[in-house]
Amino acid sequence: MKTRVSRIIFTLIAACSTGFTAMPVAAQSMTSCTMTYKMSGWSFVYKQYDGVGHISCSNGQRAQVGLSSKSIGFTIGKSEIEGTGVFSEVRNLNEIYGHYVALGGHAGVTKSVDGQVLTSGEISLVLSGKGRGVDIGVTLGALNVTPR
Repeated sequence: MKTRVSRIIFTLIAACSTGFTAMPVAAQSMTSCTMTYKMSGWSFVYKQYDGVGHISCSNGQRAQVGLSSKSIGFTIGKSEIEGTGVFSEVRNLNEIYGHYVALGGHAGVTKSVDGQVLTSGEISLVLSGKGRGVDIGVTLGALNVTPR
């Protein structure tokens, strides 16, 4: 019993001495966010696509974003893509903005499909879309997500 009480007192003293700095991060709730987007562009070894997106989060936050993708690889074509994206959980919508490293693939003759796996630090994003165009390729590059 005496050992148990001393452990509790020690834990309380340790928590007070750290100023509870670790607790707000652990206690802060996470939110999941999804994005619908439209992008269009071209590729010939270098791929450049630009567009817009709308992000909605489970905590009620929403944002319009600008999207700009630049990459290189074995790629050729031109297309317009509409799709959805799913972000890993974040603490706040503002964590989503920034540069993402992207690995993607696309293909199509009149009807196109596009898929990308992206990461920016601890945040991951998976994009999948359909559209129209004539294109084929596999690329490595970057996607920039900016507020509008």
